[in-house]
Amino acid sequence: MRTRQTIAISLSVLAGLAVRAQGYQVNLQGQVQQAMGGAGTAYMQDAASLFFNPGGASFVKENSINLGVSPTISNIQFLDKNTGQSARTKSPVSYPFAAYALFGIKDSSKLKIGLAVYTPFGSTVEWEDGWMGRYALTRLQLQSIFFQPTVSYKITSKIGFGAGFVYANGKVNLQKDIPVTDASGNTGHAELDGKASGFGFNAGLYFQATEKLSFGLTYRSKVNMKVSDGDATFTVPAALAPNFPSGKFSSELPLPDVITLGVAFKANSKLALALDINYVGWSAYDTLSFDYETNTSSLADTKSAREYKSSPAFRLGAQYKLTEAFAIRLGLGYTISPVQDGYLTPETPDANRVNYIVGLGYTFNKKFGVNASFQFTTLKREDTNLETGLSGTYQTNVCIPGISLFYNF
Repeated sequence: MRTRQTIAISLSVLAGLAVRAQGYQVNLQGQVQQAMGGAGTAYMQDAASLFFNPGGASFVKENSINLGVSPTISNIQFLDKNTGQSARTKSPVSYPFAAYALFGIKDSSKLKIGLAVYTPFGSTVEWEDGWMGRYALTRLQLQSIFFQPTVSYKITSKIGFGAGFVYANGKVNLQKDIPVTDASGNTGHAELDGKASGFGFNAGLYFQATEKLSFGLTYRSKVNMKVSDGDATFTVPAALAPNFPSGKFSSELPLPDVITLGVAFKANSKLALALDINYVGWSAYDTLSFDYETNTSSLADTKSAREYKSSPAFRLGAQYKLTEAFAIRLGLGYTISPVQDGYLTPETPDANRVNYIVGLGYTFNKKFGVNASFQFTTLKREDTNLETGLSGTYQTNVCIPGISLFYNF
């Protein structure tokens, strides 16, 4: 019975990361906006507006191509409450990227079209060999790419509306140990590998109230990432092989919708301030189900309660232009975790968090420039998982340098 329960729990971790990584709203979709705490709904500066507010993209004057990457370096330490032992991750660096192309008839067209390609989540979490939570997770690799063709229209000189269709494509590979051993003492192992896809949209409204004050409102829809033909591979002693048949599995992984309200204020020609408030619809993620091609007494279709709660995030940023070509930026973000007590898992332990960000931008000429940012996040949380019984404290540190190049024409 214990082995059957462990298998079911480990599979639920798969969707736990997929959903929570999107829900984190890390906002690695634009270096200018990242450096300003992730605020970009009401402050239109470059082609990344295709993501942050499609309605405001029509207010970006230049046609532009923007390419950026944000290497993410994370380290997680776990201190077991019962034994006092500790373990660390040995995760490789991940490389979320964003690419934008924004087009229109310069200075005269009310219509802008564009394409946004970005990675809203994607990383590898790998724990050291033999750690105490190996029956919940040993390694998890997650990759995703969102494609968003977008149309933005300036309804009046003050109001813009835009929307983009979203196609999401991704894959996941999860590995864990199984608490069974062969005659040589080798521990059983499970590997889950699958591709997922889904559809959604991103829509936004932009209002330039005055020369100094602007507002933005956006809605990013829920995306149901469907895994219909995943591969589950179990390595166990020959005598137990009939109980753990390798085969196909299917599931549906919901990425919640996000409503964002933004306001921006240009104090003068040098200083600008921006604030975004996100509200993420986590309440849609209350239960996770998996359907396996072959069921046995040890491997049955599963339903796992997650009981996430909807939660807000706050993002505040400032930009100051030292010269016409050189700008410095500061940002601060505060996110309230949707994970309730009893549901914390080791793939990406979550907690209420504060993000600290700095950045700069330099325009070499009217057409070409570079933006960069650096973000640091640290969080700590103690919890006992109700299903696995894993109990202890997670300490997570994350460093995210980022850089992007843009070309205006």
